[in-house]
Amino acid sequence: MTRTAVLLFTRDLRVHDNPALAAACRDADRVVPLYVDDPARASNPNQRRFLLESLADLRRSLRDLGGDLVLRAGDTAEQVAAVRKETGADLVVCASDAGRFAAATLERLGEDVHVTPGPAVVEPGRLLPSGGGDHYKVFTPYWRAWSQVRWRPTASEPDGLRVPDLPDSHDLAPAEPTATDLPPGGERAGLARLDAWAPGSGDYGERHDDLAGDRTSRLSPYLALGCLSARAVAEDPRVSEDFVRQMCWRDFHLQVLAAFPALTDTPYRKGADDTWDADLTALEAWRTATTGVGIVDAGMRQLHAEGWMHNRARLITAGYLVKTLGLDWREGAAHFAEHLVDLDEANNWGNWQWTAGTGNDTRPNRGFNHERQAGRFDPEGAYRDRWSRA
Repeated sequence: MTRTAVLLFTRDLRVHDNPALAAACRDADRVVPLYVDDPARASNPNQRRFLLESLADLRRSLRDLGGDLVLRAGDTAEQVAAVRKETGADLVVCASDAGRFAAATLERLGEDVHVTPGPAVVEPGRLLPSGGGDHYKVFTPYWRAWSQVRWRPTASEPDGLRVPDLPDSHDLAPAEPTATDLPPGGERAGLARLDAWAPGSGDYGERHDDLAGDRTSRLSPYLALGCLSARAVAEDPRVSEDFVRQMCWRDFHLQVLAAFPALTDTPYRKGADDTWDADLTALEAWRTATTGVGIVDAGMRQLHAEGWMHNRARLITAGYLVKTLGLDWREGAAHFAEHLVDLDEANNWGNWQWTAGTGNDTRPNRGFNHERQAGRFDPEGAYRDRWSRA
């Protein structure tokens, strides 16, 4: 009996080390690669441009293997059901994920769904604290456990794909990005960026906070949509342990989101002070990079120009909003979500809650002195000068 599987791509837009792709090819004779452009999935015009380029790149890779990519627009569960009916598919294969959208979608996909490892290096729920609980609430013990656990085996890339007569694809709506300097999307571009950055990344631990030096990897857009395998990047012998630790932070926030799906709008820490000022003038100045604070305005201008911001600048600008101005972290997270090409639900809202003191920071009253931060991480003012002219 010939088996047909619908392979639902979500945040795994690649063919290398893709557990869902490997499982579909193993468990079925024919595979229907599918991506559903669901309006309920959080995104923005900058990430959408990146997404469309990534889908085009994925389609080229699948065609090289003898397959193709079916594109549909609409509700994910409804479109999967339609494609299953049109192709007579026996099962659905997709990667796991966290958050309200992913959980609701998986629940509605119906029977015969094979869920494989998703965007994490170590899947949420695999590591549990010895003292009880369904997830780690503090990073350092999570990092110790994460560093010692055996990672999943590498998923093999298929030699080829056998597909049935594929159903029609939809034309996906184009994107008009707000940023003018976006990175190219796709697996090929992600692998090229990794190859360009990793060999010289030995000093990452000493230089990654240097704002003007810009020695960060800039791999985050490719990790956010799975154009790169997080597991493969973390295992790359060219990257340092300091960078691998940053990869662990991604997994930490993902397992928090899996356990607490309300992370995007509800304080994670019980008893957290969640009262904020409502100074709309100050909020608008922060949004438009007109606060008059050089390091803050520089970071916001970089966000608007590139759809991306240096990680240290994210901390400074977020800290200024919530700790100096006393404004709601949800407003800041929402503004970032409107612009970030590397928008990731767990990372964006998890880090905002950490900065606001409502999340996983063990020192929730931690202050952020923007002038001290500027003096330490942009001592010559080169970053501020660069973005004062943007």
